[in-house]
Amino acid sequence: MTEVWFYHLQGQPLEKVLPSIVEKSLGKGWRVAIQARSNERLDALDSLLWTYSDTSFLPHGRAGDGNPYLQPVYLTSGSENPNGAALRLLVDGADIAPVLAGTGSAYARIVTLFDGNNASELEHALQQWKQLKTLGLPVTYWQQGVAGRWEKKS
Repeated sequence: MTEVWFYHLQGQPLEKVLPSIVEKSLGKGWRVAIQARSNERLDALDSLLWTYSDTSFLPHGRAGDGNPYLQPVYLTSGSENPNGAALRLLVDGADIAPVLAGTGSAYARIVTLFDGNNASELEHALQQWKQLKTLGLPVTYWQQGVAGRWEKKS
């Protein structure tokens, strides 16, 4: 069964955390799909993955960049999984339910990352948490500690 994790960002912004999560996932041999709510946000994430480090980049693509299955990381605003990703990362309040209704069972893990300093993202994550718990799905809540490490809270 697909694990569903909620990552509560507090000490570091998404732009700092996301590349690290993607690097670790690729290191496990997992392909990754990153879903945002708008093409403008995907543009920013596209740039981030190319430039987050002076010594490295994360190879990725979007629709229109050629064969999506060849992309180790795929950026999207939809619920498709054309690169056969094992990990789905949802940012900026992207909805989990459509992913689970579609190809959700194809993932080893689905993670929604939300900014604990943004009231609307926090409320949206809480609503999604409650919805998934009501459906009886196994969900786990992780909070970012002071040093930036993830601490399992529930």
